[in-house]
Amino acid sequence: MPTENDLTDKIKGLSNVGMAMSFLRFTSGGKSQKILHRLKYRNKPEIAEKLGKLYAQDLIEANFKNCWDLIVPVPLHPVKLLRRGYNQSEQFAKGLSEGLEVDYENALERKKFTETQTKKSRLQRMENVEDVFQISAEHSVANLRILLVDDVITTGATLCSCANVLLANGAKTVDLASIAAGK
Repeated sequence: MPTENDLTDKIKGLSNVGMAMSFLRFTSGGKSQKILHRLKYRNKPEIAEKLGKLYAQDLIEANFKNCWDLIVPVPLHPVKLLRRGYNQSEQFAKGLSEGLEVDYENALERKKFTETQTKKSRLQRMENVEDVFQISAEHSVANLRILLVDDVITTGATLCSCANVLLANGAKTVDLASIAAGK
């Protein structure tokens, strides 16, 4: 259930989001990790888009068809985007957008470059993404029901930091979704 699961438990107290859900369970050394590594480090953005389309079908079958007005991907810093050539979260959002028939927009931007989160503790991750995100100048999220998406939910720090910015800028609700999530 997207409103009562280990992901929602993980983010309690960090942000006032509604649902938290994930398409895959992340397992170190498992298939989900291999998929994510191909996506992020082997120049395979089409994987995220395909996963977004597949997940959209699951969400439709679970009666989540008309829950959101906008899908917003977690942004990469421009330096990281230039290095990788694409934002894997945006590609996932693109697939979800097509499948759910809901627009997606890059309504958030990173105002600071941050180090990778992979080796950080939960507290270090929260501190690392504090005051990192802002609403893009050309976007408004006021009164919108938003599905905020990322590639992986580990501690939830990044998504909660983004969700807090969206809520502070008038989003009606924010739900979270990812390609994969760890325990």
